[in-house]
Amino acid sequence: MFLLQALGWIVIGVAIGTGAGLAIAPVMSTLLFEVSPTDPATFAACTGLLTAVALLACYLPAHKAAGVDPIEVLRHE
Repeated sequence: MFLLQALGWIVIGVAIGTGAGLAIAPVMSTLLFEVSPTDPATFAACTGLLTAVALLACYLPAHKAAGVDPIEVLRHE
C-alpha cells in the first residue's frame, strides 16, 4: 500500500521533471557533448534510474517497519 502511494508521487515527479528537462534542454545544449538535448534513450535511462532509486528509498523503510510488532511499539510509547 505504501509503495503504491509512493509510486503515485514518483510518477508526478517524473512527469514534472521530464517536462522541465524538455523545457530547459535548449539552454543546456551548450553543455552537452555528442548527445542531443532531447535524446530519448538518455531521458529513459535517467527516468528509469531515478524511479528505481526512489522506489528503493521507499521500500527499505517500509520493509523495516513491516517487520516490527505493533504491540511492542505501543508498549514503548
